[in-house]
Amino acid sequence: MVRFEPRSGHTSQGAALTRAILSTFRLNGALIQAGDDLIRDLGVSSAQWQVLGAIAMGPIPVAQIARDLGRRRQGVQPTVDRLEKGGFVEFRDNPNHRRAKLVALTKEGISVLEEISARQEVWVNALAEGLSERSLLQMVSLAQSILERLEEPGG
Repeated sequence: MVRFEPRSGHTSQGAALTRAILSTFRLNGALIQAGDDLIRDLGVSSAQWQVLGAIAMGPIPVAQIARDLGRRRQGVQPTVDRLEKGGFVEFRDNPNHRRAKLVALTKEGISVLEEISARQEVWVNALAEGLSERSLLQMVSLAQSILERLEEPGG
């Protein structure tokens, strides 16, 4: 349990959501570390894995990768540049925009993403063993509801 002492101004829901947020931060860190450990020998990081996954459905601009990952383009661009230097992605002309190149997986990128996906299946199945599918789906639904509130104007 994450240590948190509610302040007098917290509602019970506000205090509970604060605990959930703090647990989510810790979970995110643990997931990134576990992902890095899972794929360290492949020459990519968890951040690069996320970007490769976003590109997997076809060539897309960096701005779209950033939107799909809930990040800023300026934060994603260095990761894409590192992937390009590593031979995992390539830039292509974009028929819809003169300056915004499309990012596509190379054969090496496809190969490493397939290996990562195979490892992730084994890892996540073991991690999920004994957990309630209903509870996991409730977690997804709750996370999506909070995300939608955050994405509302003024959220």
